[in-house]
Amino acid sequence: MGIDVEVPDHSTLSRRLGKLSVELPVVPKTKAVHVVVDSTGVKVYGEGEWKVRKHGASKRRTWRKLHLGVDEATGEILAAAVTTNDVADCEVLPELLDAIAEDIAQVTGDDAYDTQDCYDTIDQRGASAAIPPRRNAKIWQHGNRKAPPHPRDESLRRIRQVGRKRWKQESGYHRRSLSETTMFRLKSIFGGRLRRRTFDNQAVELFLQCAALNRMIQLCQPDSYKVED
Repeated sequence: MGIDVEVPDHSTLSRRLGKLSVELPVVPKTKAVHVVVDSTGVKVYGEGEWKVRKHGASKRRTWRKLHLGVDEATGEILAAAVTTNDVADCEVLPELLDAIAEDIAQVTGDDAYDTQDCYDTIDQRGASAAIPPRRNAKIWQHGNRKAPPHPRDESLRRIRQVGRKRWKQESGYHRRSLSETTMFRLKSIFGGRLRRRTFDNQAVELFLQCAALNRMIQLCQPDSYKVED
């Protein structure tokens, strides 16, 4: 075509990938969202499970953790963060919620988020928390009439009254499984394996997958409505 344009080679693109800023495409919401949070491990390199069982592992395996905040109503990924596998889920919750611009009505997560910092972070966003206390949980505030009861203590008392199963139904905790559905979609479509070597490039690779999955959800999700007889 006679155009003097420099075409970068593969090595140049690989070096620049880690500096790429990825913005998740999210449809604007008209009301506060219910955010379900969870994390999953993504393999960086390693060997197949069959070979390991048959002949043993010959090299160390490495994993990255992908933390997601998912819109309970649409299944869209509202926020994503990538860490090494030694970072606890509760440590990443503030980063996830800070990345969500919409108003938040409720945050639902498993007992990995059962910490004081997580409750404080959720309270700062003006949202309610649906987090099951751990099995050995104790009341945090005893006999303090001046301060309102802590939401976590209220959940624990309710579980002691009606049982954990009933509490999950009342609080809408079962909707947390939608985050696992999103992760299943992500791994089914993109393979659940990272191909980049450096951490920054691996993070961008996962963010691009999340952005692509959001586009698929927005384009392919049916517009369902009830038909009156």
